[in-house]
Amino acid sequence: MVVLWMANTDVTECVKQSSPLLSIIIPCLNEEQTIVNSLSTLQSLRNKQCELIVVDGGSRDRTLSLATSLADKCISSSPGRAEQMNQGAAVAKGDWLLFLHVDTLLPQNVTQTFLQLNEAKKNWGFFSLRLSGANFLFRIIEHAISLRSRITGIATGDQALFVRRYLFFQVKGYADIPLMEDVEFCSRLRRQSSPVVISEIVMTSSRRWEKNGIINTVLLMWCLRLAYFFGVSPKKLHKIYYQN
Repeated sequence: MVVLWMANTDVTECVKQSSPLLSIIIPCLNEEQTIVNSLSTLQSLRNKQCELIVVDGGSRDRTLSLATSLADKCISSSPGRAEQMNQGAAVAKGDWLLFLHVDTLLPQNVTQTFLQLNEAKKNWGFFSLRLSGANFLFRIIEHAISLRSRITGIATGDQALFVRRYLFFQVKGYADIPLMEDVEFCSRLRRQSSPVVISEIVMTSSRRWEKNGIINTVLLMWCLRLAYFFGVSPKKLHKIYYQN
């Protein structure tokens, strides 16, 4: 069941608009330490043909209450990133849907980017990636991630995947799997058309890498992707990922 919360002021104006250019959908869970800062960086976009949609997966902290006044729509849904993003897309009004992790920062001129994509007749894509950490290893990792995604046409959620709304529903959204939902989604989109890779970067937090060790995290990610390629179930991979 979807529960819809709306801010008291700006939401009214947003709802009255015929169709915003861009809906930014942010799935989150227990992010009271980061949600205010994350949404604060996006406030200027709310006056530039964008709507912000926060989808909470059952937080046990103040994430939802903190987000309410900083988003156009706040939704409570069942946990699971794929489910949360699908629920956000269901209430989105934008011509484009952009799926943003709570710890990822968009470039300031993102609205102009999507105006240009409209003119170029593109249908989906993702951004180049930069990790927030200062360690030189992060520069190697982010370069490798961006290069790999350009070659394969497969991106991770950290790269702010975006897709035209009509195409999202045409391919039936994210698969109901607990991990690798971004890889699976890109694989289906790639059958429709090639992605556009935006050269401007999105900055994503390196907090998990720093907490669990850079090399250990790289090896874990490679092993998970390889296991998925050879058919290991996302449910089993999810257990392995969150045990680390």
